[in-house]
Amino acid sequence: MAKISAASSIDKGKTREQLYAERAKRVDDALHMRQPDRIPIILPLGHLPADLAGITRQELYENPAATQKAMRDAALRFQPDMVRSFFGSPAVSRALGDRSSKWPGYGLEPNVSYQFHEAEYMKAEDYDAFLDDPADWAIRVYLPRVCSELEGLALLPSLGNLLLGRGGLAQILPLIAIPQVASVFQALSRAAQAQIEFIGDSTALLQCLDEAGFPPVPFYSGGVYFAPFDFIANTLRGMRGIFLDLRRCPDKLLAAQEKVMPFMIETALANCRARNATWVYLPLHRGSDGFMSLQVFECFYWPQLKRVLLALIDAGITPLVGWEGAWDQRLEHLAELPKGKTVGAFQSSDLFKVKEILGDVMCILGGMPITMLMGSTHGEIRDRTRKLCQVVGKGGGFIMTTDIGEMEGCDPARIEVWMDATREFGVY
Repeated sequence: MAKISAASSIDKGKTREQLYAERAKRVDDALHMRQPDRIPIILPLGHLPADLAGITRQELYENPAATQKAMRDAALRFQPDMVRSFFGSPAVSRALGDRSSKWPGYGLEPNVSYQFHEAEYMKAEDYDAFLDDPADWAIRVYLPRVCSELEGLALLPSLGNLLLGRGGLAQILPLIAIPQVASVFQALSRAAQAQIEFIGDSTALLQCLDEAGFPPVPFYSGGVYFAPFDFIANTLRGMRGIFLDLRRCPDKLLAAQEKVMPFMIETALANCRARNATWVYLPLHRGSDGFMSLQVFECFYWPQLKRVLLALIDAGITPLVGWEGAWDQRLEHLAELPKGKTVGAFQSSDLFKVKEILGDVMCILGGMPITMLMGSTHGEIRDRTRKLCQVVGKGGGFIMTTDIGEMEGCDPARIEVWMDATREFGVY
């Protein structure tokens, strides 16, 4: 292990309350483009605590007490400002018979990480029905395709009949007694209970970290949303399908994005109102340099995404945008966003170029490739960290974190070198 510098002793002797307050302020200053006392660090630990604690990833999801201890121990070991864990619950997927996700112990071996199973759940010939009534199509066509326990929904007639009030319900009620349909509501009840339990476990985990002096990461409090293009691509058409649509039915693809934007925005606003949240997270999957040409981006991706971001900003919500992949050819477009109103987490973009073009537009998150935390020398890690702190961190508006939101496979000793170097070189 590399020699630990004196910078790691900065926080020695401080109480939990002092550490909590300083960490929260440090992150808040950076998010709002102010210069904090030093560059803050957020660790997206993901499944790494399971490795450190000697438990399986399945146990990380299914044993709340073990999860709390593993997360707390990891946070205390590395001493970042904030830590982030994992999302979701396999119990919900299991209750629904969800075909789009695989979890440790549910579709995967106990020590394999979560996987999203992409498929073409919406066919090209479904566009017309989708555009005519997306809610009806989602309930009677999409959900039965993606969830085995919801297949009975396909037996229902058009939900437009509910506009007849009691008469419309009278037409549907006998069908609900059919075993295939009745089982749908039982599955939904099991899924709802599983989600409530997951929320309770998540709240307890946050409380455990709070008591150890680590404030919660604010970005996800209002929920997770997508660019309109990704909304269609991720769970409906799949990557192959949507890129065929760009050539075969571009007008319908554009119309579908127009259709989903209003309820995407309204859902985000409603969730933020209900949770008293001012942050949302948008991970972007298909708009980067490697997925589409700049010409396609400027027609099918950026205008729609920008409208969603501006609508959220106008409502007083700050989007954290996960610019996944490399966005080096699109940075000038990102510079069109209002200054100080978004936060950008960058994966493979040239972060020094990002700082040059967007340094006065948004707080920047990123910097450390997890590949370096797996195999680079301690000297290489320190050199990378020093350059990030001196260039990207100059003047504030920068949060040190990994390039992707998962740290499984990272070497603990290398993480400690990185943490120590950030505290050493990141002081203003």
